[in-house]
Amino acid sequence: MSYFKHHAFICCNQRDGGENCCNNFGADTLHKYAKERIAELGLKGKGGIRFNKAGCLGRCDEGPVLVVYPEEVWYTFVDKADIDEIIKEHLIGGRVVERLRI
Repeated sequence: MSYFKHHAFICCNQRDGGENCCNNFGADTLHKYAKERIAELGLKGKGGIRFNKAGCLGRCDEGPVLVVYPEEVWYTFVDKADIDEIIKEHLIGGRVVERLRI
């Protein structure tokens, strides 16, 4: 059994020269928000949910992106409301958020 029920990786890669990347869309700030939200909900730690920063996940044109394991579901997102929806529907409720799925 996995240590975490869900492990989500948010691409926070920053490229030089204005090249398209997830951090150009505020991924780092939204990663911080996701971690804080999980803590507020009492869901962090063993058996819970973990959000980690990731380097480039190779889907820059669809960014910002995150991937949830163990399901291997990929999402794009634009704001805190999208992160809240992924947490509530997928990570807590077990339902993939189809409108954000890539």
